[in-house]
Amino acid sequence: MKALVVGGTGPTGPYIVNGLLERGYEVTIFHRGTHEVPEIPPQVEHIHGDPHFRETIDPVLAGRTFDLAVVMYGRIRLLAEALVGKIGRFVGVGGVASYRGYMQPNRLFPAGLLAPTPESAPVVASEEELRFSYLIAMTEQVVLEHHPTAAFFRYPYIYGAYQLVPREWCIVRRILDKRPHIILPDGGLTLSTHGYAANMAHAVLLAVDKPQASAGQIYNCGDEQTLTLHQVVEVISKEMNHQWEMVGIPNAVAIPSRPYAFQESSHHRLMDLFKIKTELGYRDLVSPQEGLKRTIQWLLANRPRPGDEVEQRLLDPFDYAGEDRLIAAFKEGMQRMAAVPFNIDTTRPHPYAHPKEPGQERDHRAR
Repeated sequence: MKALVVGGTGPTGPYIVNGLLERGYEVTIFHRGTHEVPEIPPQVEHIHGDPHFRETIDPVLAGRTFDLAVVMYGRIRLLAEALVGKIGRFVGVGGVASYRGYMQPNRLFPAGLLAPTPESAPVVASEEELRFSYLIAMTEQVVLEHHPTAAFFRYPYIYGAYQLVPREWCIVRRILDKRPHIILPDGGLTLSTHGYAANMAHAVLLAVDKPQASAGQIYNCGDEQTLTLHQVVEVISKEMNHQWEMVGIPNAVAIPSRPYAFQESSHHRLMDLFKIKTELGYRDLVSPQEGLKRTIQWLLANRPRPGDEVEQRLLDPFDYAGEDRLIAAFKEGMQRMAAVPFNIDTTRPHPYAHPKEPGQERDHRAR
Protein backbone atom coordinates (compact mmCIF):
# COMPACT_ATOMS: atom_id res chain seq x y z
CA MET A 1 0.00 0.00 0.00
CA LYS A 2 1.21 3.47 -0.87
CA ALA A 3 0.27 6.71 0.87
CA LEU A 4 0.87 10.32 -0.11
CA VAL A 5 1.02 12.88 2.69
CA VAL A 6 0.85 16.51 1.57
CA GLY A 7 2.63 18.49 4.27
CA GLY A 8 3.88 16.11 6.91
CA THR A 9 6.35 18.25 8.85
CA GLY A 10 4.00 20.41 10.94
CA PRO A 11 2.73 19.56 14.43
CA THR A 12 0.64 16.52 13.43
CA GLY A 13 2.60 15.48 10.33
CA PRO A 14 5.29 13.29 11.91
CA TYR A 15 2.69 11.41 13.97
CA ILE A 16 0.62 10.76 10.85
CA VAL A 17 3.61 9.73 8.72
CA ASN A 18 4.87 7.32 11.38
CA GLY A 19 1.35 6.06 12.01
CA LEU A 20 1.01 5.19 8.34
CA LEU A 21 4.38 3.43 8.36
CA GLU A 22 3.23 1.38 11.35
CA ARG A 23 0.15 0.40 9.33
CA GLY A 24 2.32 -0.96 6.54
CA TYR A 25 2.17 1.93 4.07
CA GLU A 26 5.01 3.09 1.87
CA VAL A 27 4.87 6.82 2.56
CA THR A 28 5.74 9.73 0.29
CA ILE A 29 5.50 13.30 1.54
CA PHE A 30 4.91 16.22 -0.82
CA HIS A 31 6.02 19.54 0.65
CA ARG A 32 8.19 22.54 -0.11
CA GLY A 33 11.16 21.16 1.79
CA THR A 34 11.61 24.23 3.96
CA HIS A 35 10.79 22.46 7.24
CA GLU A 36 12.56 19.11 7.38
CA VAL A 37 12.22 17.44 10.78
CA PRO A 38 14.19 14.52 12.26
CA GLU A 39 11.03 12.61 13.21
CA ILE A 40 10.48 11.69 9.54
CA PRO A 41 12.34 8.37 8.99
CA PRO A 42 14.84 8.07 6.12
CA GLN A 43 12.74 5.51 4.21
CA VAL A 44 10.09 8.16 3.54
CA GLU A 45 10.29 9.59 0.01
CA HIS A 46 10.21 13.38 -0.28
CA ILE A 47 8.69 15.21 -3.22
CA HIS A 48 9.80 18.83 -3.00
CA GLY A 49 7.51 21.23 -4.78
CA ASP A 50 4.82 23.84 -4.25
CA PRO A 51 1.39 22.33 -3.43
CA HIS A 52 -0.40 25.66 -3.96
CA PHE A 53 -0.76 25.77 -7.77
CA ARG A 54 -1.86 23.27 -10.42
CA GLU A 55 1.14 24.20 -12.56
CA THR A 56 3.46 23.07 -9.75
CA ILE A 57 1.29 20.19 -8.50
CA ASP A 58 0.62 18.35 -11.76
CA PRO A 59 4.23 17.83 -12.93
CA VAL A 60 5.45 16.26 -9.68
CA LEU A 61 2.45 13.92 -9.46
CA ALA A 62 2.47 12.93 -13.14
CA GLY A 63 2.37 9.15 -13.48
CA ARG A 64 2.09 8.60 -9.72
CA THR A 65 -0.72 6.68 -8.00
CA PHE A 66 -1.41 6.06 -4.33
CA ASP A 67 -3.87 4.05 -2.31
CA LEU A 68 -4.35 6.92 0.13
CA ALA A 69 -3.71 10.65 0.28
CA VAL A 70 -3.68 12.57 3.56
CA VAL A 71 -3.77 16.22 2.54
CA MET A 72 -2.97 18.77 5.23
CA TYR A 73 -1.12 21.55 3.44
CA GLY A 74 -1.24 23.68 0.32
CA ARG A 75 -4.39 24.63 -1.61
CA ILE A 76 -6.39 21.58 -0.74
CA ARG A 77 -9.17 22.25 -3.25
CA LEU A 78 -6.59 22.25 -6.09
CA LEU A 79 -4.96 19.12 -4.72
CA ALA A 80 -8.38 17.45 -4.56
CA GLU A 81 -8.87 18.17 -8.26
CA ALA A 82 -5.34 17.11 -9.20
CA LEU A 83 -5.59 13.78 -7.34
CA VAL A 84 -8.74 12.55 -9.09
CA GLY A 85 -7.92 9.17 -10.61
CA LYS A 86 -4.56 8.99 -8.84
CA ILE A 87 -5.66 7.83 -5.37
CA GLY A 88 -7.95 5.33 -3.75
CA ARG A 89 -9.00 7.47 -0.80
CA PHE A 90 -8.71 11.14 0.21
CA VAL A 91 -8.42 12.32 3.82
CA GLY A 92 -8.26 16.09 4.24
CA VAL A 93 -7.69 18.63 6.97
CA GLY A 94 -9.22 22.09 7.23
CA GLY A 95 -10.18 24.19 10.21
CA VAL A 96 -12.94 25.23 12.60
CA ALA A 97 -12.70 28.83 11.35
CA SER A 98 -15.16 27.80 8.63
CA TYR A 99 -18.05 28.21 11.08
CA ARG A 100 -20.12 31.36 10.84
CA GLY A 101 -19.46 33.30 14.03
CA TYR A 102 -16.08 31.76 14.81
CA MET A 103 -14.18 34.79 13.57
CA GLN A 104 -17.08 37.26 13.76
CA PRO A 105 -19.28 36.40 16.77
CA ASN A 106 -21.76 39.18 16.03
CA ARG A 107 -22.76 37.44 12.79
CA LEU A 108 -24.89 35.19 15.00
CA PHE A 109 -27.82 35.87 17.31
CA PRO A 110 -27.33 35.58 20.14
CA ALA A 111 -23.74 36.60 19.52
CA GLY A 112 -21.14 33.84 19.45
CA LEU A 113 -21.14 30.15 18.66
CA LEU A 114 -23.46 27.96 20.69
CA ALA A 115 -21.46 25.64 22.93
CA PRO A 116 -20.73 22.99 21.95
CA THR A 117 -20.79 23.63 18.20
CA PRO A 118 -21.76 20.58 16.09
CA GLU A 119 -20.69 19.90 12.51
CA SER A 120 -24.20 20.84 11.36
CA ALA A 121 -23.76 24.47 12.47
CA PRO A 122 -23.78 26.95 9.56
CA VAL A 123 -20.51 27.80 7.86
CA VAL A 124 -19.57 31.03 6.12
CA ALA A 125 -21.41 31.04 2.80
CA SER A 126 -19.80 33.81 0.75
CA GLU A 127 -16.63 35.77 0.17
CA GLU A 128 -18.53 38.94 1.03
CA GLU A 129 -19.24 37.62 4.51
CA LEU A 130 -15.62 36.67 5.25
CA ARG A 131 -13.27 35.46 2.53
CA PHE A 132 -10.85 33.57 4.81
CA SER A 133 -13.56 31.42 6.39
CA TYR A 134 -15.46 31.00 3.13
CA LEU A 135 -12.44 29.48 1.38
CA ILE A 136 -12.07 26.96 4.21
CA ALA A 137 -15.74 26.00 3.96
CA MET A 138 -15.67 25.88 0.15
CA THR A 139 -12.64 23.58 0.23
CA GLU A 140 -14.60 20.98 2.18
CA GLN A 141 -17.27 20.89 -0.50
CA VAL A 142 -14.76 20.73 -3.36
CA VAL A 143 -13.07 17.76 -1.70
CA LEU A 144 -16.34 15.86 -1.25
CA GLU A 145 -17.47 16.66 -4.80
CA HIS A 146 -14.30 15.17 -6.29
CA HIS A 147 -13.86 12.41 -3.68
CA PRO A 148 -17.25 11.28 -2.34
CA THR A 149 -15.66 8.75 0.04
CA ALA A 150 -13.32 11.34 1.56
CA ALA A 151 -13.12 12.15 5.25
CA PHE A 152 -12.46 15.73 6.25
CA PHE A 153 -11.34 17.07 9.63
CA ARG A 154 -11.86 20.52 11.07
CA TYR A 155 -8.68 21.15 13.05
CA PRO A 156 -8.68 23.54 16.01
CA TYR A 157 -5.54 25.32 17.20
CA ILE A 158 -2.87 22.60 17.49
CA TYR A 159 -0.29 22.74 20.25
CA GLY A 160 2.91 20.71 20.32
CA ALA A 161 6.28 20.64 18.58
CA TYR A 162 6.69 22.54 15.28
CA GLN A 163 3.68 24.83 15.74
CA LEU A 164 4.52 27.87 13.60
CA VAL A 165 2.57 30.22 15.90
CA PRO A 166 3.05 28.71 19.38
CA ARG A 167 0.92 30.85 21.65
CA GLU A 168 2.42 29.02 24.64
CA TRP A 169 5.72 30.78 23.94
CA CYS A 170 4.11 34.09 24.88
CA ILE A 171 3.54 32.69 28.36
CA VAL A 172 6.83 30.79 28.58
CA ARG A 173 8.93 33.81 27.65
CA ARG A 174 7.18 35.98 30.22
CA ILE A 175 8.06 33.39 32.85
CA LEU A 176 11.67 33.20 31.64
CA ASP A 177 11.74 37.01 31.88
CA LYS A 178 10.53 36.66 35.49
CA ARG A 179 7.40 38.71 35.03
CA PRO A 180 5.45 39.21 38.29
CA HIS A 181 2.06 39.15 36.56
CA ILE A 182 0.26 38.29 33.33
CA ILE A 183 -2.88 39.79 31.79
CA LEU A 184 -5.81 37.45 31.14
CA PRO A 185 -8.81 38.77 29.17
CA ASP A 186 -12.04 38.47 31.16
CA GLY A 187 -10.17 36.39 33.72
CA GLY A 188 -9.01 33.90 31.08
CA LEU A 189 -12.26 31.97 31.51
CA THR A 190 -13.05 31.44 27.81
CA LEU A 191 -13.39 27.85 26.57
CA SER A 192 -11.90 27.30 23.12
CA THR A 193 -11.29 23.82 21.73
CA HIS A 194 -7.63 23.04 21.11
CA GLY A 195 -5.87 19.82 20.20
CA TYR A 196 -2.55 18.28 21.18
CA ALA A 197 -0.68 17.22 18.06
CA ALA A 198 -0.54 13.51 18.89
CA ASN A 199 -4.27 13.49 19.61
CA MET A 200 -5.20 15.21 16.36
CA ALA A 201 -3.00 12.88 14.33
CA HIS A 202 -4.77 9.98 16.05
CA ALA A 203 -8.11 11.46 14.97
CA VAL A 204 -7.01 11.60 11.33
CA LEU A 205 -5.61 8.07 11.42
CA LEU A 206 -8.96 6.78 12.67
CA ALA A 207 -10.37 7.69 9.24
CA VAL A 208 -7.61 5.58 7.68
CA ASP A 209 -8.51 2.68 9.94
CA LYS A 210 -12.27 3.06 9.42
CA PRO A 211 -12.78 4.00 5.76
CA GLN A 212 -16.41 2.89 5.56
CA ALA A 213 -17.55 4.63 8.74
CA SER A 214 -15.80 7.89 7.79
CA ALA A 215 -16.66 7.94 4.07
CA GLY A 216 -18.16 11.26 3.02
CA GLN A 217 -18.01 12.69 6.53
CA ILE A 218 -16.78 15.94 8.07
CA TYR A 219 -15.58 15.84 11.67
CA ASN A 220 -14.81 18.31 14.39
CA CYS A 221 -11.76 17.26 16.32
CA GLY A 222 -10.00 18.44 19.45
CA ASP A 223 -8.99 17.33 22.92
CA GLU A 224 -11.86 15.71 24.81
CA GLN A 225 -11.35 18.14 27.67
CA THR A 226 -10.76 21.84 27.23
CA LEU A 227 -8.63 24.02 29.48
CA THR A 228 -9.47 27.68 29.89
CA LEU A 229 -6.68 30.16 29.24
CA HIS A 230 -6.43 30.63 33.01
CA GLN A 231 -5.91 26.88 33.43
CA VAL A 232 -3.34 26.82 30.61
CA VAL A 233 -1.34 29.49 32.41
CA GLU A 234 -1.69 27.56 35.67
CA VAL A 235 -0.30 24.37 34.10
CA ILE A 236 2.59 26.18 32.44
CA SER A 237 3.41 28.09 35.62
CA LYS A 238 3.56 24.90 37.67
CA GLU A 239 5.66 23.13 35.04
CA MET A 240 8.16 26.01 35.13
CA ASN A 241 7.94 26.47 38.91
CA HIS A 242 6.91 30.12 38.61
CA GLN A 243 4.53 32.05 40.82
CA TRP A 244 2.91 35.22 39.56
CA GLU A 245 -0.32 37.12 39.63
CA MET A 246 -2.86 36.35 36.94
CA VAL A 247 -4.69 39.63 36.44
CA GLY A 248 -8.14 39.35 34.88
CA ILE A 249 -8.82 42.50 32.86
CA PRO A 250 -11.91 43.24 30.71
CA ASN A 251 -11.29 41.84 27.24
CA ALA A 252 -11.95 45.17 25.52
CA VAL A 253 -8.78 46.66 27.02
CA ALA A 254 -6.72 43.49 27.53
CA ILE A 255 -4.82 44.21 24.31
CA PRO A 256 -1.47 42.70 25.41
CA SER A 257 -3.17 39.30 25.77
CA ARG A 258 -4.26 39.08 22.12
CA PRO A 259 -1.23 37.04 20.94
CA TYR A 260 -1.88 34.25 23.45
CA ALA A 261 -5.67 34.55 23.70
CA PHE A 262 -5.77 34.22 19.88
CA GLN A 263 -9.12 35.97 19.48
CA GLU A 264 -10.33 39.54 19.80
CA SER A 265 -13.51 38.44 21.58
CA SER A 266 -13.86 36.21 24.63
CA HIS A 267 -16.83 34.24 23.28
CA HIS A 268 -16.58 30.49 23.75
CA ARG A 269 -15.46 28.41 20.76
CA LEU A 270 -16.14 24.92 22.04
CA MET A 271 -16.55 22.19 19.44
CA ASP A 272 -18.94 19.25 19.77
CA LEU A 273 -16.94 16.00 19.54
CA PHE A 274 -19.92 13.64 19.77
CA LYS A 275 -19.73 12.60 16.11
CA ILE A 276 -16.05 11.65 16.01
CA LYS A 277 -16.31 9.88 19.36
CA THR A 278 -19.34 7.80 18.41
CA GLU A 279 -18.58 7.10 14.73
CA LEU A 280 -14.80 6.64 14.92
CA GLY A 281 -14.29 5.88 18.61
CA TYR A 282 -12.02 8.85 19.21
CA ARG A 283 -10.47 9.22 22.66
CA ASP A 284 -7.48 11.34 23.69
CA LEU A 285 -4.16 9.51 23.69
CA VAL A 286 -2.62 12.28 25.80
CA SER A 287 -4.38 14.45 28.36
CA PRO A 288 -4.38 18.22 27.75
CA GLN A 289 -2.30 18.72 30.88
CA GLU A 290 0.34 16.22 29.76
CA GLY A 291 0.29 17.52 26.19
CA LEU A 292 0.82 21.04 27.45
CA LYS A 293 3.75 19.92 29.62
CA ARG A 294 5.37 18.20 26.62
CA THR A 295 4.84 21.33 24.55
CA ILE A 296 6.56 23.47 27.17
CA GLN A 297 9.47 21.05 27.42
CA TRP A 298 9.89 21.19 23.63
CA LEU A 299 9.75 24.99 23.58
CA LEU A 300 12.36 25.20 26.33
CA ALA A 301 14.63 22.88 24.35
CA ASN A 302 13.99 24.78 21.09
CA ARG A 303 13.67 28.36 22.30
CA PRO A 304 12.79 31.01 19.75
CA ARG A 305 15.20 33.92 19.79
CA PRO A 306 13.84 37.35 20.77
CA GLY A 307 12.49 39.03 17.66
CA ASP A 308 12.97 36.01 15.38
CA GLU A 309 10.42 34.64 12.90
CA VAL A 310 8.40 32.88 15.59
CA GLU A 311 7.95 36.03 17.65
CA GLN A 312 7.20 38.03 14.52
CA ARG A 313 4.43 35.60 13.62
CA LEU A 314 3.05 35.80 17.15
CA LEU A 315 2.84 39.62 16.91
CA ASP A 316 3.67 39.86 20.61
CA PRO A 317 5.77 42.97 21.36
CA PHE A 318 6.43 41.83 24.95
CA ASP A 319 5.82 45.43 25.99
CA TYR A 320 6.25 44.90 29.70
CA ALA A 321 6.28 48.60 30.57
CA GLY A 322 2.93 49.02 28.83
CA GLU A 323 1.52 45.94 30.56
CA ASP A 324 2.60 47.30 33.95
CA ARG A 325 0.87 50.61 33.27
CA LEU A 326 -2.32 48.85 32.18
CA ILE A 327 -2.39 46.63 35.26
CA ALA A 328 -1.78 49.63 37.53
CA ALA A 329 -4.63 51.55 35.86
CA PHE A 330 -6.93 48.54 36.17
CA LYS A 331 -6.20 48.09 39.87
CA GLU A 332 -6.76 51.78 40.50
CA GLY A 333 -10.12 51.54 38.74
CA MET A 334 -11.04 48.45 40.76
CA GLN A 335 -10.37 50.33 43.98
CA ARG A 336 -12.61 53.17 42.87
CA MET A 337 -15.40 50.77 41.89
CA ALA A 338 -15.09 48.86 45.16
CA ALA A 339 -15.76 52.12 46.99
CA VAL A 340 -19.22 52.47 45.37
CA PRO A 341 -21.70 51.45 48.12
CA PHE A 342 -24.34 48.78 47.58
CA ASN A 343 -26.60 47.25 50.22
CA ILE A 344 -27.11 43.73 48.87
CA ASP A 345 -27.24 40.58 50.99
CA THR A 346 -25.51 37.87 48.98
CA THR A 347 -25.83 35.16 51.67
CA ARG A 348 -29.23 34.02 50.37
CA PRO A 349 -30.19 30.50 51.62
CA HIS A 350 -31.66 28.03 49.15
CA PRO A 351 -35.46 28.23 48.84
CA TYR A 352 -36.54 24.78 50.04
CA ALA A 353 -37.94 24.32 53.56
CA HIS A 354 -36.02 22.37 56.22
CA PRO A 355 -38.36 22.26 59.24
CA LYS A 356 -36.74 21.42 62.56
CA GLU A 357 -39.96 20.00 64.07
CA PRO A 358 -42.82 17.98 62.54
CA GLY A 359 -46.15 19.56 61.76
CA GLN A 360 -44.93 23.09 61.11
CA GLU A 361 -46.43 24.93 58.16
CA ARG A 362 -43.18 26.89 57.67
CA ASP A 363 -39.63 26.34 58.87
CA HIS A 364 -37.50 28.69 60.96
CA ARG A 365 -36.75 30.78 57.85
CA ALA A 366 -40.46 31.12 56.95
CA ARG A 367 -40.06 28.87 53.91
